[in-house]
Amino acid sequence: MNSFYSLILKTELPGIKLLKRGKVRDIYEVEDNLLIVTTDRVSAFDCVLPDGIPYKGKVLTGLSEFWFNLTQDIIANHLITCDEDKFPRELIPFKRILKGRAMLVKKAEPIKIECIARGYLTGSAYSEYKQRGSVTDIKLPNGLKEADCLPEPIFTPATKASEGHDVNINMKKMGELIGDELAEKLKNKTLSIYKRARKILELKGIILSDTKLEFGILKKEIILIDELLTPDSSRFWIKENYKPGHPQISFDKQFLRDYLESINWDKTSPAPTLPSSIIKKTSERYLKSYQMITGKKLNKDS
Repeated sequence: MNSFYSLILKTELPGIKLLKRGKVRDIYEVEDNLLIVTTDRVSAFDCVLPDGIPYKGKVLTGLSEFWFNLTQDIIANHLITCDEDKFPRELIPFKRILKGRAMLVKKAEPIKIECIARGYLTGSAYSEYKQRGSVTDIKLPNGLKEADCLPEPIFTPATKASEGHDVNINMKKMGELIGDELAEKLKNKTLSIYKRARKILELKGIILSDTKLEFGILKKEIILIDELLTPDSSRFWIKENYKPGHPQISFDKQFLRDYLESINWDKTSPAPTLPSSIIKKTSERYLKSYQMITGKKLNKDS
């Protein structure tokens, strides 16, 4: 790891209107568009940790750009550019901070539903299956094990929570919230993107277990927004290590969560600091995900 790398945990862009600081992203208003800056902050169990993960922001931004380009024939997205040299003039003083970690995007009205496609039985879906034999009212075959491949990918929406965990809902509830026609369109687009990405990743030795998408409305059209197919929004498993019946080795933050579980933290703020070894290994996982998915190493130049 580059010892000279400077963590970006919080951005300050004087003169640029800050709209929101999320758990990971700082969002600014630039003319009629938005600037999404992905920091190196990391959250777990709904708490932002005091330590950042080197290169995390650049990995998430680079992977989102990669996938937005590969799925734009399925549905339009909000990305304008990730090239800081093409950003508006008022952002020129901040090029060094923004390089590799910022997206200039169109401003859309978010649809407040998490759209999740699952091809494998894991996480909250596995917990629900063990209790009911179904996931959000979708009946599944008997006898499935943890991490088993599902007969067909399924769509399991959830309501977006400003605080706390999102709540899984079924299609009927989703239709009540946003309308049946829009719900069906989001389901179809989510599954189409999942299937496209799954085929691409299988050729790279990666299993796409599940992924979360977000959509918005721009000029009465549905577009894809937020991030896309990153380790923070998806579960990626190494194909050669895949063995159903137990949890899989993942590129996502599960490694970090497992450590936090092991120290008996009560999962309330303030979150504990992380040992350097955990920070280093987590960073390495993000970097490996970028290299395996895109086929090239991340440009680490700050």
